[in-house]
Amino acid sequence: MSETTAVPDTEHADSDNNNSNGNAKHGITFRVEPDDTKRLANLCGQLDSHIKQIANHFKLKIYNRGSRFQIEGDLGKAEAVKNLINRLYHETHNGTVITPDLIHLLLREAKAEHAYNRTKSSVNHDEAKVIKTPRMMIQARGDHQIGYLKTIRENVLNFGVGPAGTGKTYLAVACAVEALMRDEVSRILLVRPAVEAGEKLGFLPGDLSQKIDPYLRPLYDALNDMLGSEQVEKMIERNIIEVAPLAYMRGRTLSHCYVILDESQNTTREQMKMFLTRIGFGSKAVVTGDITQIDLPRGVQSGLRHVLDVLEGVEGIGLTRFANSDVVRHPMVQKVVDAYDKFERAEKKRSDAKHAEQKRIALEQSAQLQATHAILTATPDSKSEQDK
Repeated sequence: MSETTAVPDTEHADSDNNNSNGNAKHGITFRVEPDDTKRLANLCGQLDSHIKQIANHFKLKIYNRGSRFQIEGDLGKAEAVKNLINRLYHETHNGTVITPDLIHLLLREAKAEHAYNRTKSSVNHDEAKVIKTPRMMIQARGDHQIGYLKTIRENVLNFGVGPAGTGKTYLAVACAVEALMRDEVSRILLVRPAVEAGEKLGFLPGDLSQKIDPYLRPLYDALNDMLGSEQVEKMIERNIIEVAPLAYMRGRTLSHCYVILDESQNTTREQMKMFLTRIGFGSKAVVTGDITQIDLPRGVQSGLRHVLDVLEGVEGIGLTRFANSDVVRHPMVQKVVDAYDKFERAEKKRSDAKHAEQKRIALEQSAQLQATHAILTATPDSKSEQDK
């Protein structure tokens, strides 16, 4: 159940503030500069929706009238909110439209209670956290995303493993585009296993290309965001960008290119080995996947699960494991992922308990059979001794 923190109407903010100050344990007041009506409207959102979103996240009360803000609640949280509001206001100077998604991403940086006092007002982006593409600059959010970028830039082969919505594929595609723009590679190759999830390819409408394209759509979407659809089409025509099913990789050697294998949890052991042995000189490979969403037939081991065990401890290979807390999509996505994890842990616990009980019963039955057998085999001997 969510808790809602009301944000008073700005016309009555001063009177409300005076009434509430006596009850507040902590409070800070500040102004954003310069006083600009349009920028303030962008910052606060329609009916102060953006301010309410921040207040609800931190469990604080935020009042504002024009450029003047007052925050009531825990002092450490209040300082973090002040820094966040100043940072958002600075973004409006550059023409950035403040959206709930942007606020959600910035709020994730204050996810831990002990991190509330960390300064978030800096507007100078650390180059290690930023990826530059022709149409946009992408900034890593959170420790795992920052570490992910670091390992991608330092290693030839990298694995990004974790739940949906953590930015594994999007950041990998962004790094590939950045490397292409810097002439570090001559081509980008985006690969996915075309594993059927509920529908058979043969029964889907269209030719082979039309059947395969839906599996590769997330990769096209990421490229369109960073390069523009027209530029992507031109690069595909010139074979600078290739998006292909994993099955098309057999027999090829991939040199001087940036290769991304997406949805790798749906590869078999043989397919994963085949893909990894395609890497040639001057190439870099990133493998992404979520081992909790495997669509392979029952009894077929995931190549991603297997390769993580095989390559454990091998020098020069990067591995980033994302957690549920790294999800950067709609907040509901993280709640869904958490709920599934909780259910699956409880289900495994029940299954383990059932297996243990079955094992205990089997051992008891075995012991009873052995005892019965011992009695039966001992009876003739005892009779012969009595006859003597």
